[in-house]
Amino acid sequence: MRRRRPGKLRYLVIGAALIIALIGIIRMTLPEPKPDEHAGQVYLNDGFDMVWITPFENVPVSTLKPDDFRTVDGIPTYTGSDYTTYLGIDTSEHQWEVNWNAAAQVLDFAYVRLGYRGYTEGGLFLDPWFETNLSGASAAGLDTGVYFFSQATNVSEAIEEAEFVIDHLRGFRVNLPVIFDWEKIDEEQARTTGLGDLTLTDCAVAFCRTIENAGYDAGVYFNRYLGYYGFDLSRLTDYAFWVSVPGDFPDYYYACDFWQCSFEASIPGVTGNADLNLRFVRK
Repeated sequence: MRRRRPGKLRYLVIGAALIIALIGIIRMTLPEPKPDEHAGQVYLNDGFDMVWITPFENVPVSTLKPDDFRTVDGIPTYTGSDYTTYLGIDTSEHQWEVNWNAAAQVLDFAYVRLGYRGYTEGGLFLDPWFETNLSGASAAGLDTGVYFFSQATNVSEAIEEAEFVIDHLRGFRVNLPVIFDWEKIDEEQARTTGLGDLTLTDCAVAFCRTIENAGYDAGVYFNRYLGYYGFDLSRLTDYAFWVSVPGDFPDYYYACDFWQCSFEASIPGVTGNADLNLRFVRK
């Protein structure tokens, strides 16, 4: 009797089984894929280095691009289509009295330091040129705002600072947000050394709420480092953001209302260097 040779289908089944078995063996010998250690993070410049950070939730992200700017005579100009921008400076006693009529030929707004808290003993002081410069900027037709250099170490001190600002603003017109300007002092005797980010954010919120309860808009000033590591920005989205990123482009991950782009601008009517700023108003 003749034997039947196995059909082609049988060979195909056997071959498929061998391939499946081989794939299983290979999978067992391969290492497990490593999870992405940077999942959910962004790579950015924190002011000192390029780093990975986990961004805050519910904080608007900047849509500005380097191509949206060009620099002419040291002044960055926005050329994009999403915002109307305004040029301004911020001043303190270090600029003395400004010739605001001359400055108004190139500027749209001015921020004047109202006062500050000392970083050693913690006293509150009025900037000696505050009244002169705020009155002069307003008379020259500029939009105006004030900022307070804070060294608050707790909520009570932040509220005290806000009340100091409100008391000294009586009789003056400002139409820009009142700014909480807390900066880290790298000196041994600084009373704010070691202040935690939770307390710092609590202070900013307390200051801004007190300001807004008095009928003014409020905002917070910070550099990149404090904006990434110092403040919890997710708790401050009701207030204006003023970020200090000197250069030709606001290289900052989150959206801002004001960009401090230079500490060395030459502005008519200002003695010495001026801090230059762009204000962004979405169209």
